[in-house]
Amino acid sequence: MPELPEVETTRRKIEPLLLGRTILEVQHDAPHKYRDTHLAAGRRVTGLSRRGKYLMLHLAAAEAAHDQGADSPHDLEFIVHLGMTGGFRLEGGKHTRVTLRTDAGDLYFDDPRRFGKMAVVRPGEYAGMPTLAAMGPEPLSDDFREDFAALAAQAGAVKPWLLSQKPVSGVGNIYADESLWLAGLHPTQTRLTRDEAGRLYHAVRDVMGRAVEAGGSSLGKGEGNYRQHDGLSGLFQHAHNVYGKGGEPCPRCGTPIEKSVVAQRGTHHCPQCQPLRRETV
Repeated sequence: MPELPEVETTRRKIEPLLLGRTILEVQHDAPHKYRDTHLAAGRRVTGLSRRGKYLMLHLAAAEAAHDQGADSPHDLEFIVHLGMTGGFRLEGGKHTRVTLRTDAGDLYFDDPRRFGKMAVVRPGEYAGMPTLAAMGPEPLSDDFREDFAALAAQAGAVKPWLLSQKPVSGVGNIYADESLWLAGLHPTQTRLTRDEAGRLYHAVRDVMGRAVEAGGSSLGKGEGNYRQHDGLSGLFQHAHNVYGKGGEPCPRCGTPIEKSVVAQRGTHHCPQCQPLRRETV
């Protein structure tokens, strides 16, 4: 599933195609998955932002946007969640689920496995999207601070806690494994000490920063493999230390990487570098 680095790369890639353009129509055949997208018709895209794994198109009335330019306030948000295999393309195909018709041409949303979702809402009205509504701070922003140690001290197993999006946004399965390896923490460690929380804080910022600069991670060769509309794939998979490397030697100590299941997610860690600290009663 695309995580923050992949969604941020998508935002950067499609921004030149949509910014300042007027959406003429949103075509699809699944209103339960693409809610209220008809409200985007006739609106101009005044900005593109991202929150965690969610892409957001800022929409304003075309007349107001024309008069005030890019600084015009938006009164609607077109929210896109890529799901597991969603991505934008310049040409339609057999997996096209949504077509964005604009005054500059069409943009197609392909999604082989059909887990992607879209909705048009008023800014901040995320009651129908509880994960987005309760999302923690962005990992590369000033809002993400080392004082999250207080939250970590009360947390259950650290990997599911990260995946909940509540302590920090946008961290999914790949980057949780990579961050925990860098921090030297076992995926099921509970109630982190201040030192452990500090290591995790710096590891998350480091991993996410490098992954964004690398354009995210592309895994496998199937139709649903992450890539951008220009055909480019991510490169961060070449920097993975543990994810997808079960049985291979740990880059830090040489111990074989173990693969397990934590919170129903395939999980990779080094048993030597990431020991489970037993809590004393």
